[in-house]
Amino acid sequence: MNNHQQISSFIWNVADDVLRGLFKPHEYGDVIIPFVVLRRLDCVLEPQKDKVHNLWEQFKEKIDDPTPIIQSQIGLNFFNHSQFDLSRLTANSLKLNFYNYLNGYSKNVTEIIENFQLEKPIEKLLKNNRLYLLISKFKEVDLHPNVVNNHTMGQVFEELLRKFSEMSNETSGEHYTPRDVVKLLVSLVFSENRDDLEGEGKIRTIFDPCCGTGGMLTIGKEWIQENINPDVDLRLYGQELNPQTYAICKSDMLITGENPNNIHLGSSLSEDRLQGLTFDYMITNPPFGVSWKSEEDFVKNESQNPNGRFFVGTPRSSDGSLLFLQHMISKMEYKGSRIGVVFNGSPLFTGDAGSGESEIRKWIIENDWLEAIVALPDQLFFNTGISTYIWIVTNHKKPHRKGKVQLINATELSSLMKKSLGSKRKYITDTQRQEILDTYLSCEETSICKMYSNEYFGYTKVTVEQPLVDENGQVVLDKKTKHPKPDSSLRDYERVPLQTDIQIYFDEQVKPHVPTAWMDRGKDKVGYEINFTKYFYQYKPLRSLEEITRDLLKLEEESDGLLANLIEQ
Repeated sequence: MNNHQQISSFIWNVADDVLRGLFKPHEYGDVIIPFVVLRRLDCVLEPQKDKVHNLWEQFKEKIDDPTPIIQSQIGLNFFNHSQFDLSRLTANSLKLNFYNYLNGYSKNVTEIIENFQLEKPIEKLLKNNRLYLLISKFKEVDLHPNVVNNHTMGQVFEELLRKFSEMSNETSGEHYTPRDVVKLLVSLVFSENRDDLEGEGKIRTIFDPCCGTGGMLTIGKEWIQENINPDVDLRLYGQELNPQTYAICKSDMLITGENPNNIHLGSSLSEDRLQGLTFDYMITNPPFGVSWKSEEDFVKNESQNPNGRFFVGTPRSSDGSLLFLQHMISKMEYKGSRIGVVFNGSPLFTGDAGSGESEIRKWIIENDWLEAIVALPDQLFFNTGISTYIWIVTNHKKPHRKGKVQLINATELSSLMKKSLGSKRKYITDTQRQEILDTYLSCEETSICKMYSNEYFGYTKVTVEQPLVDENGQVVLDKKTKHPKPDSSLRDYERVPLQTDIQIYFDEQVKPHVPTAWMDRGKDKVGYEINFTKYFYQYKPLRSLEEITRDLLKLEEESDGLLANLIEQ
């Protein structure tokens, strides 16, 4: 049983068999996920279980902490020194022995277990004689990494989290991103920088500020090693808000030999655990349209600091997506970093000139950091069918990309799934992913690829005034300036593209229609937006009346002549 669907189904059935009636369905995940982690840890430690126990007994009275000796002897950076694991626990003295087992883990695992908050579920299982039944079920599945590799285990966790989230009406997309989307994102981020990743002795860092179970980080590492350089030393860093998914991520990092101390718990926005660090590569899928109101005081306070992450502007509190991008930009290396982030449509166009969103877009584009945006097919995610976009941001563009932004319309490059998973009805095949990647790397304009100068996305919002007139139809003058007073009820605004001369635009587009109007240039505001749909719009001629009539008459043949009777009348 090493297929992720088989394992997921087995574990799901365990949950249903053991927990039904004792826990509410939305509570299943709080019990089952920790036991999956414990079983996987046990499978790794089992071959040296007795050796570790003997070493602990030998040294526990001689030195304060035998941890370094044990780790060096077994070649692992975690252990459990108790006599027990899930397969060795019996029904006798279960309460005492189970807690001895949990307390026998090394400190780095104990911290992970604490975030699962198992105390109340365990007491409930013990009180109702279900704990041993649950343990005995988990004995049947082998989750050793040699049997179930990290990639498959990630899929198991994600499938279980999706099901548990659906039962509790939570947003499953907050926990993880579909693998086909992740593979596309990492290929776009890393493929453009092959020269940076090739060669011997390379050490590079990858960071995910919303790392969930760690899938993006591990897939990113796998992609580089499989497609560019198997020998590059990749250091993975992450931060995660949800304690449960944080614990999963940290445990898998521990098992697979990554540094679990690089994974941190807390909000990346208000509790930056990696403050002062910079990274070569950053990849993430921040939660779509999630409010940051609970962190508003902290964010607003930092936005007043000229050296703060959010000084350029803050988006509306109902959607914090652009805050995560600002956070990552603050962690770019001076020598050059690359960022890949999945957004919904809001960061492209929400907010008029002068708004926080527009100011953030202006800052990014005018600094020539925005390299490309890829519009993805809809119905790719498990919890939403909305349209999504991948942004590629870098402070080290290749010469042929400088001063330009590449837009790729990949909305039609997907295939239907045989069976839907939540809202996910489509996926991107390997062939389709390669087509998108080839389009991105070529930088050649096609029906799905456009290259625009940075200025193309900017506009000046100009205030257009008209004179105030009195009841006699006379223009009212300001007593001090002797200029006409503006009528605020007639005030209007024009968006003039940055590449267009404002005076010429006004003379040609406004004056002929409103001869008395003038521009108040002191109120000019420069804004930026990316109207993706407009750039790829293709006009489709309306069907002729004759063609529509023929189709209606064809339908009429199937409706017992009712339409013909109506036409004759």
